[in-house]
Amino acid sequence: MSDEIIETKVVKEKKEKPKEERFAILNIYTTFNNTIINLTDMAGNTLAKFSGGMSTKQSRLKANPTIAMFVAQRISEEAKDNGITGFYVKIRAETGQANPGPGAHSAIKALTRAGFKIVSIIDTTKMPRGGPKVKGGRRGRRV
Repeated sequence: MSDEIIETKVVKEKKEKPKEERFAILNIYTTFNNTIINLTDMAGNTLAKFSGGMSTKQSRLKANPTIAMFVAQRISEEAKDNGITGFYVKIRAETGQANPGPGAHSAIKALTRAGFKIVSIIDTTKMPRGGPKVKGGRRGRRV
């Protein structure tokens, strides 16, 4: 019998730690004049806030979907610096408006392209129920 050395390779199994997911609340306020995005932690403390006016000098472009995409990219950079991996999105339009402004959809699209997980999207637009008293008194305007 020959003396042979049997080599054994020790394979270290890497235990992958599940990545800790940190979520934040993203408030998107879109009107037909501007888009404002506010990033808060789960307690409601503001981490970052950007608007369309901070991204462009031309007033007519503040509500543009392209500018909303640039604002979302700046928010995503701040979120990555804070270690955030996903968002609860709250979209708010101007009070009484049926639809949010043109920047809401493109902002969410830009955030998903940046690799963030969108947990839920909620519409928090305020709607008037009755409104203020109509001018003209009880019997209306008499001509």
